[in-house]
Amino acid sequence: MKPIVQISLDLTNIDEALKTAEIAMKAGVDWLEVGTPLILAEGLHGVRKMREAFPDTPIVADLKTMDGGYLEAEMMAKAGATHVVVMARAHEETIKCVVQAGKDFGAEVMGDNLGCPDMVAGAKRLEDLGCDYVIHHIGYDERRGIAAAGNRMPSPLDQLKQVVEAVNIPVQAVGGLSLEQAIQCPEYGAPLVVLGAPLTIDADAFKTADGDLEGSLRLICEKVHAYGDVKI
Repeated sequence: MKPIVQISLDLTNIDEALKTAEIAMKAGVDWLEVGTPLILAEGLHGVRKMREAFPDTPIVADLKTMDGGYLEAEMMAKAGATHVVVMARAHEETIKCVVQAGKDFGAEVMGDNLGCPDMVAGAKRLEDLGCDYVIHHIGYDERRGIAAAGNRMPSPLDQLKQVVEAVNIPVQAVGGLSLEQAIQCPEYGAPLVVLGAPLTIDADAFKTADGDLEGSLRLICEKVHAYGDVKI
């Protein structure tokens, strides 16, 4: 599988999200993610506006579904999402419902192992229940809380190889990665490289980060795309 670069638009304003998405597309980003803060702020309207602006681009709706799986996936797909996200800690019936809705409405399902006591087992569970991708995810609050207590901040890279080896579907690593770490993901066997806070989004203010965003994104895209095929 050729590596894919996805930008997580964890913003709270659709106009800023659209501007950031335009910069990202110019830089060579492959997928756009309507992040959870943007969905909370703008709802289905945000997904629709993103689809109108970028009619041919894959769009991930990061709703983090925990219940009501079929309806939530259906709504996101009908609004223009090509990928929907369900949590590994949801009931297995919810995950099955999201997978079925994905089949019914033409969306692929990304399963997120955030908060699983056993992250590798959580990833395997998602694959077994029919998800198309695994998001190996160390959460925002978890990272900041552990660091504030004076301990080493956890990274998705800590167990990324184990997660990749446990499943036969593409894996994405999420959670506070540096630019260098994001670029390294294909080397771990994870072809889906996601860019969010702190690379492109200010993690405290949830707005587009200062600096040469397009230049940074172009550098990342060039390096990731140059990697070549990643064996799944």
